[in-house]
Amino acid sequence: MKRLLLALLLWAASGGAWAAHAYAQFGDIKYPVGFKHFDYVNPAAPKRGAISLVAPLIASTFDKFNPFTLKGTEPPGLSALVFDTLLVGSMDEPATAYGLLADDVVVAADGLSVVFRLNSKARFQNGDPVVAQDVKHSFDQLVSKQASPQLQAYFSEVVRAVVLDDRQVRFDFKRANPELPLTVGGLPVFSRQWGQTAAGKPKPFDEIVTEHPIASGPYKIGKVDFGKTITYERDAKYWAADLNVRRGQFNFDRVTYQMYGDNVAAFEAFKAGEFDFIQAFSAKDWARQYQGGKFKSGELLKREWESANPVGFQGFLFNTRKPLFRDVRVRQAIGLAMDFEWMKRQLFYGSYNRMRGYFTNSPYEAKDLPAAGELALLAPLKAELPPALFTQPVPLPPSTLPPGSLRDNLRQARALLAEAGWTYRDGALRNAQGDVFAFEFLDSSGGMGRVIQPFIQALEKLGIQSRYRVVDYAVYEKRLKAFEFDVISSRVIGQVNPGAEQYRQFHSSQALVTGGSNMSAVADPAVDVLIEQLMSAKTRPQLEAAGKALDRVLRWGFYAVPHWYSSKFRVAYRAGQFEQPPKAPLYYQAEEWALNTWWQR
Repeated sequence: MKRLLLALLLWAASGGAWAAHAYAQFGDIKYPVGFKHFDYVNPAAPKRGAISLVAPLIASTFDKFNPFTLKGTEPPGLSALVFDTLLVGSMDEPATAYGLLADDVVVAADGLSVVFRLNSKARFQNGDPVVAQDVKHSFDQLVSKQASPQLQAYFSEVVRAVVLDDRQVRFDFKRANPELPLTVGGLPVFSRQWGQTAAGKPKPFDEIVTEHPIASGPYKIGKVDFGKTITYERDAKYWAADLNVRRGQFNFDRVTYQMYGDNVAAFEAFKAGEFDFIQAFSAKDWARQYQGGKFKSGELLKREWESANPVGFQGFLFNTRKPLFRDVRVRQAIGLAMDFEWMKRQLFYGSYNRMRGYFTNSPYEAKDLPAAGELALLAPLKAELPPALFTQPVPLPPSTLPPGSLRDNLRQARALLAEAGWTYRDGALRNAQGDVFAFEFLDSSGGMGRVIQPFIQALEKLGIQSRYRVVDYAVYEKRLKAFEFDVISSRVIGQVNPGAEQYRQFHSSQALVTGGSNMSAVADPAVDVLIEQLMSAKTRPQLEAAGKALDRVLRWGFYAVPHWYSSKFRVAYRAGQFEQPPKAPLYYQAEEWALNTWWQR
């Protein structure tokens, strides 16, 4: 109640504007002015030692130190460890961020702008003060054509950054949107000197490749062996080391990422002592490989961690830019051929549950028929939506549990394909022109092979010719950025409060943006409207209604075959080396928790 009164007083004192040490999309700030540290850290944790991690296979190599451009691959950890932002979120509350580079946030009464006042102590790693001109420079570079198109999409609702004086910068918005102060609050800030030539002339942003960033984060780039390892060294003069939002965090003197080409090599290296911490993503590996002498002796610890994280989404995504997948009945039919229940028994050791939609196990998951809040949003879009959306429960992934069966599902699939003009003749499924129904599953690691092969066998029963192709990650990344694929496996980390990321993933304006995140090329006017409703929600009930409506519409579009999920993190780490706070926060990623809050014993 005290925090609510404080927020209301601040609101009134500013003539309707929000002015505070923090910003919350819905006004529910947990930590008051002058708080000492976040609850989930040890403020007295010593600063010493080192931790070595394994890079995710998606980043098994790297060739640049600029994480904001389209071409090339940056090393893991770079953005989180090297670049500070204006605001930083806590891991135990949603849609709230506290001052980091900025020590004051003022949102205009009309919601069309926000002013950040910079902390007078903020310094770049070269000792220069962080000033408003650097913030504007960072924003201008990130929304330029030289930056990744995803960043332009992310900041698409921001009109401009305006320098008011050395310590104050204002961001103007296209429209009032309570999420936008958080969006610009997450702006990574770097020095105007980054990328300057010896003569003091700036390079084009996309030509800043291997120059070390001049940023203000807790670590600098240290020893590098391109393509193999990278070490980050803690900045002993880090300006925010004693700031409340950083106290008790980033306690290791050195953080090293090791690069390996596949899971087998990485796990063997872990057992051999080449690095300290690993996360398992395969139920088979967890059950069969994470055992033996070093686990029995206690030298290696194997743990399952709980969290309140949203599930997110994982599935096989259809590239609807391809004519083959433009008919929703075709996409639905393909989904009917995947037997998850068999996979759970035979491949997953019973560890996973079926992903139902885009917001599984969250307040934004659509269920049954639309409720009043959803209907208020969906009714004006009725002409754009399938009639069944209003009369039938939201589609659930097909099941083969009795009385159902894969045979029954394939019968339904055959009927849908026939309606779409695909019938079996001359040894294959063909359309009226005689074209064979054939497509490719594209992968970069080979890890999905044991899942895709039985899926391919079921598709063969429909006359569909599909194949599984594994390519080098560099090739895979290039093809994805150019949308040169049929079907891929994709995972999206869940958001406690969905918002701008949904725009990047599903808005029609992003369907043809090279390097964008709308991988399925969703281009539905109803989806566009619901994303706008989601991003402009002013209360949690409004946000939940918009999320459920968006989930429902996307699920009726059958843009993906949903995968599976686990609510636990499976991790292993070296015993006797690290200490950790007694309690994990509500919302976290496993590696982030270890990297941010652990310390050397």
